[in-house]
Amino acid sequence: MYKVQSLLFFSLPTAPLFAQVTAPSLIGRAGGESSQGPRPNIVYIMTDDHTAQMMSCYDTRFVETPNLDRIARDGVRFTHSYVANSLSGPSRACMLTGKHSHKNGFTNNEHGIFDGSQQTMPKLLQKAGYETCLIGKWHLVSRPTGFDHWEILPAQGDYYNPAFIHEDGTRGVDSGYVTRIITDKAIDWMEQGHSKPFALFIHHKACHRAWLPALEDIRLYEDKTFALPTDFHDDYATREAAGKTEMEIGKDMDIVYDTKMFVNAKETPETRLSRSYQGMIGRLSPQERKQYDDFYVPLSREFYEKWGKDYNFLPKQAKSSVAGSRDAELLEWKYQRYMRDYAKVVHSLDQEVGRVLDYLEKKGMLDNTLVVYTSDQGFYMGEHGWFDKRFMYEESLSTPLVMRLPKGYERRGVIDEMVQNIDYAPTFLDLAGAPIPADIQGVSLAPLLKGKAATKEDKAAIKNWRDAIYYHYYEFPAEHDVRRHYGIRTDRYKLIHFYGHDVNNWELFDLKKDPHELHNLYGLPGYEQLQRQLHHRLELLQIQYDDPQR
Repeated sequence: MYKVQSLLFFSLPTAPLFAQVTAPSLIGRAGGESSQGPRPNIVYIMTDDHTAQMMSCYDTRFVETPNLDRIARDGVRFTHSYVANSLSGPSRACMLTGKHSHKNGFTNNEHGIFDGSQQTMPKLLQKAGYETCLIGKWHLVSRPTGFDHWEILPAQGDYYNPAFIHEDGTRGVDSGYVTRIITDKAIDWMEQGHSKPFALFIHHKACHRAWLPALEDIRLYEDKTFALPTDFHDDYATREAAGKTEMEIGKDMDIVYDTKMFVNAKETPETRLSRSYQGMIGRLSPQERKQYDDFYVPLSREFYEKWGKDYNFLPKQAKSSVAGSRDAELLEWKYQRYMRDYAKVVHSLDQEVGRVLDYLEKKGMLDNTLVVYTSDQGFYMGEHGWFDKRFMYEESLSTPLVMRLPKGYERRGVIDEMVQNIDYAPTFLDLAGAPIPADIQGVSLAPLLKGKAATKEDKAAIKNWRDAIYYHYYEFPAEHDVRRHYGIRTDRYKLIHFYGHDVNNWELFDLKKDPHELHNLYGLPGYEQLQRQLHHRLELLQIQYDDPQR
């Protein structure tokens, strides 16, 4: 790695790039008794691969999400919300522990098991007198700990008639659609009544591939044409690692798996994923399967009549972007199918979030409940020609975060401060009046939530809020071939280091001038001082978080 010889700041421009490292938000804290009234319940709703572009309170181009928007409208919406490692399991581990991946030990999905014996936020809430419950996706290999009750999906889980593992180790299959079933189970648990404040973690499978919709939603969005992102035909010039991945909708999205074009082995080609896909829809009852096939089979046959069986061998997207070409037409067709199916899954998710809100309101619990909605990371909806996540580029580094606040926390509207998913654990502990262990690396968001009730200490914390976040992605070699990398993001700049295997290079972006991150500025004349400053600040963050990568 690029090394600095001193921990003193390089001279900065007139407008400082970075706050002081000694800001209160960057040192150990201890949460005292809550001064905001009764300790609130916590309802934490987390989805999989749901990106901010597909929430209408963030972006109105694609879908409408009235119930998710309702949380933002009645509470707060974070505009600079980031993850520490853009991958499902690691992201969940960061949330549970309040620590970066190298500290909680779960760096990637391919290897390892989450160490459930370690300190976690649910365990600390239990110690503070909370009842805790987890329903839905776990994806951490080991069995959950720190929960009074749990029911989890095995591995990724299934959309249709899914299996659940219960806390006693038994398995059962529930009839129906997974998003609705998870909501049913969460509401049933709340219905049992609780003498203590509770923390309920509702972890949905949606919006993970293969984006199988609720059957009643199967024809939604079929009349909508989604606009291509402006960087859809990105050629990855000056970004070597971006060009080495297998995430392109055109050449890497296996149509049998991700756009459901498999009919049967005689009519359509089998691929490495067709058996997996057939297992997913094979869970449907005969009546349900007929409803599913009535929609997708005609679509599949029409596709193969037009494109033949060599559909999956498109050239690089930069070469297939000529308007009117057969490749360009097929590429856009695949994009539209991807967007429509993803949007259908979001629709049912939004409805089920509405059910939870309605239940809390009906039971008179909304004013004493923190409702959090977020995702394990962002996702590419065609930006750079991609699907999936993993990169430190904006669409997957960012994650939606909206909160409806309990009484005593009066902030409303947009919150622009930089927050990260390692902050959830200390925030929940803080609101619960529980001590925040000094080894937790995240920062309580409570000062940002109080509004007019903020104390002098809160205001000082806000004034000295972090001005940069640290990111580290580890999973390579693995699905999609995204190289390992780490980096720093400030309010304007981003510095990334790709390392190991066949890459060892740096990327620098000016997010104000280049929000799509198309132009790597690293090494160009005129950016020498900025590079030194960012390298130095990156190393300070690695020291602060004790990441041995430095």
